[in-house]
Amino acid sequence: MRIIKYLIVILLTFASVSSFGQHLFKSKNKSAKAKSILPGSYLTTEYFNLLHDKKVAIVANKTSLINNTHLVDTLISSGINVVKIFGPEHGFRSNQPDGKDIDNDIDPKSGVEIVSLYGSHRKPTKYDLENIDIVLFDIQDVGVRFYTYISTLALVMEACAESNIPIIIADRPNPNGFYVDGPVLDTAFSSFVGMHPVPIVYGMTIGEYATMVNGEKWLSDSITCRLTVIKCKNYTHKSRYLLPVAPSPNLQDMQSVYLYPSLCLFEGTVVSVGRGTDSPFKVYGHPLLKPASYSFIPNPIAGVSEDPPLKGMVCYGQNLGEHAELISKNGLIELSWLLDAYNTICPQTDFFRTYFDKLAGGTLLREQIEWGINEKEIRQSWQAGLKDFIKIREKYLLYDDFK
Repeated sequence: MRIIKYLIVILLTFASVSSFGQHLFKSKNKSAKAKSILPGSYLTTEYFNLLHDKKVAIVANKTSLINNTHLVDTLISSGINVVKIFGPEHGFRSNQPDGKDIDNDIDPKSGVEIVSLYGSHRKPTKYDLENIDIVLFDIQDVGVRFYTYISTLALVMEACAESNIPIIIADRPNPNGFYVDGPVLDTAFSSFVGMHPVPIVYGMTIGEYATMVNGEKWLSDSITCRLTVIKCKNYTHKSRYLLPVAPSPNLQDMQSVYLYPSLCLFEGTVVSVGRGTDSPFKVYGHPLLKPASYSFIPNPIAGVSEDPPLKGMVCYGQNLGEHAELISKNGLIELSWLLDAYNTICPQTDFFRTYFDKLAGGTLLREQIEWGINEKEIRQSWQAGLKDFIKIREKYLLYDDFK
C-alpha cells in the first residue's frame, strides 16, 4: 500500500510540471519553464523515506506547494504523520500583514496544530518540539537579508540543534539568486531583519544559506544542527526563476520581487513604498516629493497592509515597475532613488528612522547619505566586505554560480 501511495504522489507531481510556468507576471525570459526547474519538495523520492514512521513537524506557508497541492496535504495523503505545523511571518496561510503578531491555530483542513513563530515567540521552544522526531522546512524565500524567512530558518535550526532533532530543507530556487550586492551586516546590528554578516542580496538558495549558517557556526554557542538539503533540479544561479506563488502579501509579482532589495531601505525612512496600494514595492512617494508625474494614496487593505505609512495622504514619487527588468538583467541594488528622495526631502523633515540602520546592517550607509557621499563612492565602500563574503559563499554553493 505504501508503494502505491508513493507512485501516486510521483505521478501527480510530474504529470502537471508543465503548469509550473504559470507565473506572476509576463516575462520574455522563459528559462524557468524551458528547463523545468523543480524545487526540492517536488523530488518526493529523495525525502519521503526519511519521514515515514516519524512524527513530523513542518515549517511552511502558502508557498509550500507541489504544483497546486500543499505539501502538508501531500504528506498526509501519503501516510506521513504530520503532527505540527510552524508558521513564519505572515502566517501559515500567508494572509497576515507584515509585522503583525499571529496566534497559534488549528489547520481546518488537516486538523494539525499550527504554532506561530511570529507571535509570542519566534524560536520553537523545547515544549514545541516535544515528541517531534524530525522537522521539514519548505518555504519560498526571495534571497534578501531583511526578508525574515531566513531568520525563522536560523532559529528553527538552532532549536533543532539544541534538541538534537534533524532538519530537512526542501530547497527552493532564489528569484534574486543571480547576484550579490549591498553592504555586509555589522553583527552589532543583528536583529530579526538581519542576523548574519551577509550583504543585502546574498545570492544563495535557502538550502545553501542554511549550510553556510551551519558551516560558519553562526548559531548560538557555535552549535550545529543535523541538516539535510533536498536540492532543486535544473536550477543554477544564472537562472531567472519566476515564482508561481506570491511569497508574501506585499510582494505580489516578479516586478516587486526584483525591486524589493532596493526599495525596502525606504521602510527605514519617512517615504512610502506603496503599502496600502495595488503596487506595493513597485512605487515610492511622499507628500513633499513634488512636483512629480506620479502619485498615490495609501489606504488600509485587510490582510495586506492594515495601517500603511502615510495613510490617506497624497504621495508624490515614481512608479518603478519598468525598472524591474533592468535589475533582472544587471543584478545591482539601485541606490539613486534613495539618494534623490533624501536630497529632496531632508531639508524639510527628518528623513531617517532608527529602523533604517537595522535594514542597512549598520550606521555607515545612513552616514554616507547624510555626508553627501555619491553612489559610486558608497558602492566602493562595500567592496571589501563583499569580497570576503563571496569567499565564504563559494564554500557552500550547491548549484553552478552566475560567474
